[in-house]
Amino acid sequence: TSTLALTNATLPYAVQLANLGWQEACRRNHALRLGLNVVHGDVVYQGVAEAWNLPLVDVDSVLEGAAV
Repeated sequence: TSTLALTNATLPYAVQLANLGWQEACRRNHALRLGLNVVHGDVVYQGVAEAWNLPLVDVDSVLEGAAV
């Protein structure tokens, strides 16, 4: 069923988030990083920055400096 397919596709991400915490999981997993919009008040997604006319900050630099 579609529920089983969705579970199979998303469960590895949920396990990674649960085991590592969101910051470390996003540091290690590019796909999770792509889902971030704002980290600690810094806009890290280009579409959000453009829509709100805010500065775009590199997501990797924000995650490197973020405390776990």
